[in-house]
Amino acid sequence: MAATTEVEGAARRRDLVVRAAVEQGLVGGADSAEPLVCLLDTDGIRASAAALTTAFAAALAPGTPVLHAFAVKAAPLVPVLRLLADAGLGCEVASPGELALARAAGVPATRTVLDSPAKTTAELREALALGIAVNADNRQELERLDALVAAAPTALPASPIGVRINPQTGAGAIDALSTATSTSKFGVALRDPGAREWLVRAFLDRPWLTRLHVHSGSQGVPLELIAQGVRELHALAEEINAAAGRRRIDTLDIGGGLPVNFASDETAPTCAQYVHALREAVPALFDGSYGLVTEFGRSLLAKHGLVLARVEYTKSSGSRPIALTHAGVQLATRTAYAPTAWPVRILPYDAKGAPKAGDPVAQDVAGPACFAGDLLAAARELPRLAPGDLIGVPDTGAYFFTAHYGYNSLPRPAVHGFTVTPDGRVRFSLARPAQSAAEIVAEAGGAFGDALL
Repeated sequence: MAATTEVEGAARRRDLVVRAAVEQGLVGGADSAEPLVCLLDTDGIRASAAALTTAFAAALAPGTPVLHAFAVKAAPLVPVLRLLADAGLGCEVASPGELALARAAGVPATRTVLDSPAKTTAELREALALGIAVNADNRQELERLDALVAAAPTALPASPIGVRINPQTGAGAIDALSTATSTSKFGVALRDPGAREWLVRAFLDRPWLTRLHVHSGSQGVPLELIAQGVRELHALAEEINAAAGRRRIDTLDIGGGLPVNFASDETAPTCAQYVHALREAVPALFDGSYGLVTEFGRSLLAKHGLVLARVEYTKSSGSRPIALTHAGVQLATRTAYAPTAWPVRILPYDAKGAPKAGDPVAQDVAGPACFAGDLLAAARELPRLAPGDLIGVPDTGAYFFTAHYGYNSLPRPAVHGFTVTPDGRVRFSLARPAQSAAEIVAEAGGAFGDALL
């Protein structure tokens, strides 16, 4: 019953927001200059952050240090990072650009974690200077850190430093998102010959190594497989601490990776279910022996994003109806290139923003890009769409419109946050303006037009 109520409430709220977006001119019909807009539910994002922090707080021993660091790659927008920081979260960054975004959002170094399989010496030096936590990906990176730490003015770096392991526990349903396979590019492969012994020695030789890190994947990876990776991490930490004769490792970074339900408005699995799976697999994780870091991304934002796009034209080819819209590969890149792994729901609305009814007709919903695979859905059963109608694409708050793909130099759309007041009024706030043609030209080297002549 609770799940049914959640789904019905989400649908009513979304329909209210769509009507308000049309009425307030954020998106509109054929005569409107705004054929596309992207929306983020700020109250929903806060609720997801609270669900995460509450689930862990209820399970952890009192006083256990914990940092929930949002994976910036999932939604690299400064207002989003600022919102999450206000909700108590830090940032996990994987590039100089993501670090710059976190700093622009006011996230302190002590609440920032740097992960990447290809950090440069300059990136590592900056992180150590700022006091940002660093997870080394491999042996060669650890050797770079050896030199940087040795050259530092203090005996121990201010930055907490750890090593990422690959538990090699296997793949989920989407190979490209499974980071704990036997040949994954991430981390030190724990089951390779001699790797475990090398890791123990590496920690014994370096008093400034105090953390271990694992991230087993995200979408398509079941909770049991994620929990298995965390169990391997905990066991290695216990082994290293036993070899050292004291607690050398004090913090475990267990990554993120909670999958998202894209089939309906129900949130599944929940953070509470994830914590339960961890407690079943690694009960000692919660006894206060180790501080914890998490790195959730998609699961915090996905359900709170909505794309609204105008149907510009409709046509038929080979007796298949086709609706040509302004939302495609530039927003839903993974859906266009891997549609079976990343299907999206399509919600039909009329030009006034009311849900569209009618007998279902199998039709393609296509985007604006000039390649045949630019489809949001193929042969999808929907009320027949007409020019001026709108389509809604829910669950797009992470890795969709927040990470724009510049095919055909299509502009980045405007992103607005929204809240709904108790009396049903919808208030929008601009989080990112639409990209102008002048900005596209500048990004494409417009100021250097003669450079190659």
